[in-house]
Amino acid sequence: MMQGDLNEGHNLMAETAGTAACGEAMTPLDPDLRDGLIEHLGGFVSENRRQRIERVLERRTRCVTVLLEDVYQPHNASAVLRSCECFGVQDVHVFEGRNSYSPSPEVAMGAAQWLDLIMHGTGDETIASCCDELRAKGYRLVAATPAEDAVTLDDLPVSGNLAIMLGTEEAGLSAAALQCADERVRIPMQGFTESFNVSVCAAVMLHQLTSRMRAARDDYGLSDEEKQNLKLRWYRNSIKKGHLLEARYIRDRGIS
Repeated sequence: MMQGDLNEGHNLMAETAGTAACGEAMTPLDPDLRDGLIEHLGGFVSENRRQRIERVLERRTRCVTVLLEDVYQPHNASAVLRSCECFGVQDVHVFEGRNSYSPSPEVAMGAAQWLDLIMHGTGDETIASCCDELRAKGYRLVAATPAEDAVTLDDLPVSGNLAIMLGTEEAGLSAAALQCADERVRIPMQGFTESFNVSVCAAVMLHQLTSRMRAARDDYGLSDEEKQNLKLRWYRNSIKKGHLLEARYIRDRGIS
């Protein structure tokens, strides 16, 4: 295979890669090309994996998302990703202010390859502008905090789309992030300890919120278009050197 074919395959994979900077739209493939690649690559994916992907797609959602502010501990950063993937939350927004986001592959167990990680904090972007962007997309910003005046998780309404804001292990969310929130939520504690660590907090909240949303809303899942885009990416993730198969498919059809 020619080097140009290799590059073409790699470029196609980049168009639906799972990580993007703030405000950076991923260029969608032509629907006919995308669907053709799904059919072609599907022949190299086991039946069990294809069925698993279909089941997962039916449970995926963007009705709830997570915004991590300066969560830098590798264990916690990775555990949050793993919880999001396990509970079907597709998008994770990461704001890097003082700290760089550095998940641990051993803890994440490959969860990141099935998610969309949207990175924030580059250039002049602030946590406020990040929150404004999410709000403009229809999310209600909900800050997780142990404060007694926050609404309890059981009482948090799930009628609209939610962006759950989580902060660092020691300090929690910054004052600027808390000021941006539309609402604050807490998990009631019954012992002497005032709060869970951030990864446990994420797991508890996502378990309850996704369960309640799934039961209460008809619009919980993804659109057909979103499912197809993810299916192509997940097929790619399931095939070793799948970009070579893509490049050959493109070359044989004379697609430029």
